[in-house]
Amino acid sequence: MKIMITGGKGQLGTDCARVLGGNHDVLSVDIDEGDITNYSEVEELVKGFNPNIIINCAAYTQVDECETEKAFAWKVNVDGPKNFALCLEKYGGQLVHISSDYVFDGKKKVPNPYVEEDDPHPVSYYGTTKYESEKVVRRISDRHLIIRTAWMYSAQGHNFLKTMLRLALQPPTNEIKVVNDQFGSPTWSHRLALQIERMIEANARGIYHASAESYCTWYGLTVYFLESMGVSHRVVPCTSEEYPTPAKRPENSILENQQLKKREINIMKPWQEDIDQFVANFREHLINEVT
Repeated sequence: MKIMITGGKGQLGTDCARVLGGNHDVLSVDIDEGDITNYSEVEELVKGFNPNIIINCAAYTQVDECETEKAFAWKVNVDGPKNFALCLEKYGGQLVHISSDYVFDGKKKVPNPYVEEDDPHPVSYYGTTKYESEKVVRRISDRHLIIRTAWMYSAQGHNFLKTMLRLALQPPTNEIKVVNDQFGSPTWSHRLALQIERMIEANARGIYHASAESYCTWYGLTVYFLESMGVSHRVVPCTSEEYPTPAKRPENSILENQQLKKREINIMKPWQEDIDQFVANFREHLINEVT
C-alpha cells in the first residue's frame, strides 16, 4: 500500500514513518516538500505519489500562539486537511486525519471520559480549528478516518516531558510549579503509530478516539516521568489559576477509546506502562538532548 505522511518531521509523523515503512511504500513529507495550505502544491504531491492513504499529522499545535495567529492557525489546521480531502476525492484514496482532545470543553466531571458521540465545544482557538478541520473532512469525503488523541509525547521534537526534564536538570533555583487540576491521558506517539497501523489494517472509518488508557494530571505525569528517569526534582502542584495561559485548556481531556474497543482493535496501553517503556528506550538520548 502507498501511504503519504504529512508533518513527517513531527512527533507522530516520524513514528508513523518508522512503523509503517516496513510493510508499505511510505512517502514522508513536511514543509520542505510542499505547503499544505496551497492546493496546487498539495495536488502535485498527490498526483506524483498517487497514495492509497494520506495520514495528515501536520498541524499548528502552539496552542497559546493560535490565539493571536488565528489566520495562520486556520490555514494550517483547516485549509490543509481540506486540500488533502479535496485531492483524494479527485484522485481516490483515504484520508487519516489527526485531531485533538481540545475539541471538547472539558466540563465533564472527572473521571468521566469523552466518547466519540459527545458534542465538541472547544474553548480555545486551537480547539476550534481542530473541530472545524473534522467538519470539513467529513463534509468532503466519506473515505475518512478522524483520530482524536491527547497529550502526545515522543523522543523527537518538542514536548511537555522534555521541557520538564530540562527544568529538573537545571541548577536548583525555584520550585517548578505544574498544573494539578487538568486531567488527561499522556499518549506516546510510537504507541499511537502502532494503533494507526492496526486501524488501517481493519479498514476503520469515521471518528475514533485513540489515547493512552487511564489518566493523570500534568503534575502527576511530571512526577511519574522524572522518578522513572531517576532525576531528582523540586516539582510542586499548582492550580490553573496560578499558572494562567493565553489559551484556555480543558480541565478534563480524558478520552475513552470506545470505538476501538467496540471493533476489538484497541492496542493502547495504560499511560504508566508506556512511560516506563519510553524511559527504558530513550533515557540516555533524552538527557543528552536537554543538557
